[in-house]
Amino acid sequence: MKILVTGGNGFIGSNLIKRLISEGHTLTSIDNLSTGLKEYEVEGCTYIYTDVENIFELNGSFDLCFHLAALSRIQPSFDNPVETFRSNTQCCQIVAEWAKFHKVKVVYAGSSSQWHNPEDSPYATYKKLGEDIFRLYRKTYSCDFEIARFYNVYGPNELVDGKWAAVIGIWRHQIKTGKPITIVSDGEQRRDFTHVDDIVDGLVRIGMGNESHNEAWELGTGMNYSINEVFEMFKERFGDLEKVNLPNQNGNYLETRRENDDTLQRLGWSPKDKLRDYILSL
Repeated sequence: MKILVTGGNGFIGSNLIKRLISEGHTLTSIDNLSTGLKEYEVEGCTYIYTDVENIFELNGSFDLCFHLAALSRIQPSFDNPVETFRSNTQCCQIVAEWAKFHKVKVVYAGSSSQWHNPEDSPYATYKKLGEDIFRLYRKTYSCDFEIARFYNVYGPNELVDGKWAAVIGIWRHQIKTGKPITIVSDGEQRRDFTHVDDIVDGLVRIGMGNESHNEAWELGTGMNYSINEVFEMFKERFGDLEKVNLPNQNGNYLETRRENDDTLQRLGWSPKDKLRDYILSL
């Protein structure tokens, strides 16, 4: 199968490409390297370094597209809502139109922020609009589009530095550089931490299968940990750690956890709670 991955140099994209290459598929990645890294290239994949806005310039035909390219963090979206809209919403429109024209199936990376008030952040609003675009094209133009919502992904190739890093990556960098662990608010907010291998497996099942979801496929473990509980796992691995509590942030949800079980039932997807084992392996 000929497959295009947008954001193929990113955390999830690079892991997905590795899996698909191992299964014998023909892979092309398009990435502008705004957050992705060239060092995440996978042998056997063709890499095109340009913005997703230029997707119509690609040569060749594709059977399937995983649209993962986006600015993936909540806090930076407050500082640059215009670029967040361009990357997370406008590019969805362009990918949807391209896929409609070329009759390509698309699996779009949505967000579990959909379950909270989208107006809490530019990120949440624009990811919701991305979902709306793909649902519009599915209903109005009968396009083969699917939406997969991610929950707090961690694992190999996660970013560990800069404004795009998530909590586990941030803490890894802070430990490496001898800095205190930073915990936003009181640390009692809970997150459904999902290993990237399980996310990739879910994406492959959605992309390769024939099942269609009227709403979205929920890719989370169905359980969660408080940030303080995760901190205790890090202490188990690294010993006594200094921590600093930071003021609460806009868009900092109290809880995320997979909302339904139909992805497990309909796709045979079975995510595992690997968080503690992953932290202890660092």
